[in-house]
Amino acid sequence: MDPDGKKQRPARLLAVAAAAAAIAAAAAPAFAETGGATGSSAPPAAGVVTSTGGGAMYVPPAGKARLVNGRAIAPADAPPEVRRVIAFANRIVSKPYRYGGGHRPFAKGLDRGYDCSGAVSYALFGGGFLDAPLDSGSLMRWGKRGRGRWITVYAHGGHTFLVVAGLRFDTGYRDAEARAASRRLGLPRTGPRWSRKMRPTRGYVARHPAGF
Repeated sequence: MDPDGKKQRPARLLAVAAAAAAIAAAAAPAFAETGGATGSSAPPAAGVVTSTGGGAMYVPPAGKARLVNGRAIAPADAPPEVRRVIAFANRIVSKPYRYGGGHRPFAKGLDRGYDCSGAVSYALFGGGFLDAPLDSGSLMRWGKRGRGRWITVYAHGGHTFLVVAGLRFDTGYRDAEARAASRRLGLPRTGPRWSRKMRPTRGYVARHPAGF
């Protein structure tokens, strides 16, 4: 989707999908471990425990993602685009914060670290909503005004974060649960992380992709 919220042309969508597929091939295990898109025709019903190749996975109820070991599991009724946003965000939760990180072309693969807008951009790229990284100021004008049903970007001139299916994806405002999970899992002290706790949004602009 273009920054003004208009739908992409088919050729542009194909280009984004091709680039996403190339990166996905290098990080395929992340999908199986975190409830991302796996190529199945339909997600299992809510409450069903399914195999992920490395253990059981509980499918969250409708509309709400679940946080397990620092990574999000998409709800059963999430659209494919939302599931891919979650899966791509899950790939970079082990990355440290790095100013300017995540702003090189997506086709070059994962960066060594991510800043706030680089992390949000990469997650949105996974869903086919961006084809190039944006800074936080640009994200203030991206998509449609207001909160979305599934995906909301909160941005101001100095910071941005993402809320997907009820979970916050952010490089800042660490709550106690997120800090504890990072220590338990041996993740860097800084960088993009999921959280169940919302942060204050005063001064932020809320934007969302059309239809989501």
